[in-house]
Amino acid sequence: MTRRLLLSYLALTVLVLAGLEIPLGYIYARGETSRASQSVERDASTLAEVTEENIERGRLDALPDVVGDYATRTGGHVVVTDKRGIVLADSDPAGHTGISLAAQPDIARALDNRPTLTTTTDSAGRDVLSATMPGSSGTLVRGTLRLTYPLDQVSTRVHRIWGALALAGACVLAAVALVAFSLARWITRPLRTLEAATTQLADGQLTHPPDASAGPPELRRLAAAFTRTATRLQHLLKAQQAFASEASHQLKTPLTALRLRLENFEPHLDPRAHGSLEEAVGEVERLGRMVQGLLALARLENTATTPEPVDLDAVIAERAAMWEPLAAEQYVAVDISGPPAGRVWAIPGALEQIIDNLLANALRVSPPGTTITLHRTPGTELHVVDQGPGMNSADRERAFDRFWRSSDAHHDGTGLGLPIVRHLVDASGGTITLDPAPGTGLDARIRLRPVTPPIPGPRSGGEDFGSRRPRGHRTPAGRRG
Repeated sequence: MTRRLLLSYLALTVLVLAGLEIPLGYIYARGETSRASQSVERDASTLAEVTEENIERGRLDALPDVVGDYATRTGGHVVVTDKRGIVLADSDPAGHTGISLAAQPDIARALDNRPTLTTTTDSAGRDVLSATMPGSSGTLVRGTLRLTYPLDQVSTRVHRIWGALALAGACVLAAVALVAFSLARWITRPLRTLEAATTQLADGQLTHPPDASAGPPELRRLAAAFTRTATRLQHLLKAQQAFASEASHQLKTPLTALRLRLENFEPHLDPRAHGSLEEAVGEVERLGRMVQGLLALARLENTATTPEPVDLDAVIAERAAMWEPLAAEQYVAVDISGPPAGRVWAIPGALEQIIDNLLANALRVSPPGTTITLHRTPGTELHVVDQGPGMNSADRERAFDRFWRSSDAHHDGTGLGLPIVRHLVDASGGTITLDPAPGTGLDARIRLRPVTPPIPGPRSGGEDFGSRRPRGHRTPAGRRG
């Protein structure tokens, strides 16, 4: 912004200088030309009178001295003719006398007792100011005089004034640039500190509040208002983080006590009430899981973490090994397929939670004898595919809403697993979508950012992961069938 302000000040200054100096320069140039024309015309008239007097008295030998002395003093060129246009004197040593100039327009006009003042070009190609005057007494013309004056000196003076104007403009522009730079820095100082403070606040901690002591009053008030807002937000965030860290323990204890008290009722209840007691205990357990999910989601949303390189293949292998015994208890296999994916960008611990939540959801709906597949594809994609009942398009669109559960769900989920997964994927810079799996089931596709561009290659075995046969089923002992 400093640069833009400086450029705007300089552009305005250039326009003002151009509006003042260009007309001034043209006026001065026209004035110099006008003064030179008047001077040449006046000198030509004076010399014409002197030469006419010498011609009248017959002192023709004095003419060369008169014109030569004038040419020496002023640098002009003087030619004198008689009444027939014959050259009597020429201030140029190389000039010729005795030749007739009566055919030339300005001489012819002077012989007709009419003066001429014009700008023309001499034999050397220079621009000259020419004044031709009749040497007359009344209507009697005894000769003519032509005075030509080179415009080099006039042009030099004009160029000098243009140079002076340009130098003055450059000095003014430099002074304005210095003042404008200082002013722009003063104006934008609160904005620079405000930008730095905004970046700090986005990272989760405002350590250096914006400067509210410098700059225009409006920006100082803005910086002060931002500081108050940021302080309030930090207070609210700290309070929310404190709640997320303390509520887990504070809520877990009464829920556990409530469950124990309900279970202690079992010996004293009529057997017909045992079913309702089990449902109440189940609801307490579900409430506990829901509270844990909410607190976990709150901690995730309150934590500003930068993604780091993570080995996706190592995380997949570790989580699959952890879930295989649990899946085997339900006669469900966990399979890994596809080429190695390499390292991806993810916030610390995110991949483990993503895979755990997706595997837990898949295991909850997978019938015995089926397989949950963790498939890797080129482009750093991870597919978690189950062979359960799947979801229709309407359910897939709402699956990431908090507390949402499918109307035909027969499990005790809390509706927070997928929202947590989406938050972790978004925070890692990736995307997640739910698609129908080939045949039956659900395909949760996670696309993550690779640390290095993936190397294109053929897919492992060239087979479709959704339609290939499982490696085998787990037995309760953990062996493949």
